[in-house]
Amino acid sequence: MNESSTLTIDGKIIPFEKERNLLEVIRQAKIDLPTFCYHSDLSVYGACRLCLVDVDSRGLMAACSTAPEKGMKVRTNTEEIREIRKINVELLLANHDNGCTTCRKSSACQLQNLAKRVGVTSIRFKSTAKPQSIDASSPSLVRDPNKCVLCGDCVRVCAEIQGVGAIDFAHRGKDSAVLPAFGKNLDKVECVYCGQCAAVCPTGALLPKSEVDDVWKMLHNPQKTVVIEIAPAVRVALGEHFGLESGDLITGQIAAACKQMGFAKVFDTSFAADLTVIEEATEFIQRFQKGEKLPQFTSCCPAWVKFAEQYFPEVLPKLSSCKSPQQMFGALAKETLPDMLKVAKKDLVVVSAMPCTAKKFEARRPEFAQDGLPEVDYVLTTQELAHMIEEAGIRFKELAPESLDMPFGFKTGAGLIFGATGGVTEAVLRYASEKITGKTLDTADFTMVRGEGARREVNVKLNGNTLKLCVVYGLAEAKKLAEEVKTGTSPFDLIEVMACPGGCVGGAGQPVARDYSARKRRTRGLYDGDKMLPLHKAQENPYIKEIYTKTLGEVGGHKAHSLLHTKYHSRRRISEDGLRVSSGTAQGKVQVSVCVGTSCYVRGAQDLLHKLSRHIEQNGLEEQVSVQASFCFERCDRGPTVTIDGQVLEKCDLAKACAVLTDVLQKRTNA
Repeated sequence: MNESSTLTIDGKIIPFEKERNLLEVIRQAKIDLPTFCYHSDLSVYGACRLCLVDVDSRGLMAACSTAPEKGMKVRTNTEEIREIRKINVELLLANHDNGCTTCRKSSACQLQNLAKRVGVTSIRFKSTAKPQSIDASSPSLVRDPNKCVLCGDCVRVCAEIQGVGAIDFAHRGKDSAVLPAFGKNLDKVECVYCGQCAAVCPTGALLPKSEVDDVWKMLHNPQKTVVIEIAPAVRVALGEHFGLESGDLITGQIAAACKQMGFAKVFDTSFAADLTVIEEATEFIQRFQKGEKLPQFTSCCPAWVKFAEQYFPEVLPKLSSCKSPQQMFGALAKETLPDMLKVAKKDLVVVSAMPCTAKKFEARRPEFAQDGLPEVDYVLTTQELAHMIEEAGIRFKELAPESLDMPFGFKTGAGLIFGATGGVTEAVLRYASEKITGKTLDTADFTMVRGEGARREVNVKLNGNTLKLCVVYGLAEAKKLAEEVKTGTSPFDLIEVMACPGGCVGGAGQPVARDYSARKRRTRGLYDGDKMLPLHKAQENPYIKEIYTKTLGEVGGHKAHSLLHTKYHSRRRISEDGLRVSSGTAQGKVQVSVCVGTSCYVRGAQDLLHKLSRHIEQNGLEEQVSVQASFCFERCDRGPTVTIDGQVLEKCDLAKACAVLTDVLQKRTNA
């Protein structure tokens, strides 16, 4: 042992090398020092003061913000430290909603665990907090400010990993709070619903929005036939909730549990991922050969898609037009299962089990509905599926595995590895390489695209062509890439983007894991699962071939495009050239202006602007209509005032605006 790289912790000599701080060295020494606000993926914040240690000749110091030095003598467990930790936890509990028995975070609440650990049996301090309303406006998340401990984890992950900043600190002193911008609800700010704030939240202040009760109602309704699709990342994480090891592949037990709960059929999202590979790779090959709309961005991650819509509408034409595997499955299920299962389409309920909270938002997008019926009716996170299994009284660890149902239960390894960062790129390469070279691959592995880095660049040579690929996770990294594409400095042909660290395995709907290595084990489980399957390329899936023959027709053809592809639109609220709401240029479009001056504003102009914009988006009119906010029509006593194609509407409401807009569009069509 080299004395120059050692320090003493609780009387033991401990070596250190690249650890950033004392906290990491102490944990390497197998001592679990308590902390709220420390995450290896985030910057050091040092707010909770729970990781205090006694450093010889220096006194009490926060281990997370103290660099290790040779010869240091550190004590982690003294009477003074124990008392300070206890007081700190009591202070947190004093202003905390203590309805623990009804909190969905109860079994995984870090505050609850710490209170038990430091021996808090009573709270000596009086609460000064006033009850605040719960924000359930988001389709993906629930924010309960009464349970916030001001650790700042959500603020940092949103700003540092995702580059969004939808939530931040506000006010000062005793009024300090963590809030969305201007105190608005989450659905009124630029939240992309990735849920990483909920993933790092140590309490129940931020949680995935539960749809468990809705799914139970459908399962108990004899008129409904309920099927479920299981995403790849779910099968390597759900077992953690029941005490199994991270990365254990438990597909058979999940199928058994779902059937016992009453799901009529249990299918595999990996089947739809195989389908995505073929459609997306075909689209990429066509673009690459023509040199058009490159680089092609993947579109499987709904948080990334919403991020692009909000901040980079210029790159939307470069996104793959393919729906995500979740939505491809839903579209295919609603198209084929009613006849297969002998049920009316309105009585078929499609549920998806996903590692992702943004999938809840995605399922509700108006683009993903057929004849007024959503392609996917409900989305359960991995956590929610685990809770349902518990509610049903099923002893999960004792279940004998059962098979997934055909035809949508069969998959290849290409569909399975979608759950890990780099998996989509590798799956596309397994297809594209054979199409471009005309040769069968000897091995399906493209290990060069795998890895743990947030950004990885790879060149692959195929038949004399060099494909330049980039794989990123975290929207802050995606933002840098999008800027490069926007300015024309990006050299890449294909870019894979996942919002969550590590890809879907690190999704916010997964069981809470403070151990970073859990994500690695989940990833390893997917690649091990790929190896255990007999087929590794999407084009080898016999049921995919059958679905093209019987239902979809040719790859990328009219029927396939109608069911499996979509288009996205700008969600930018303020563009660089003014307060334009719609995408594209205004030339040739119907011009709509809404006055948001003070007088019109107080009469509801802003709400009207949002509703009118939403009406245009939902009806696919972005290419025909340009909406702008203006500041005054000098009709302040008769607002809200709107102009449509030069026609001034006073005391306007949504119905009047839509009626006039429809009439103007109809006249243009007939002209």
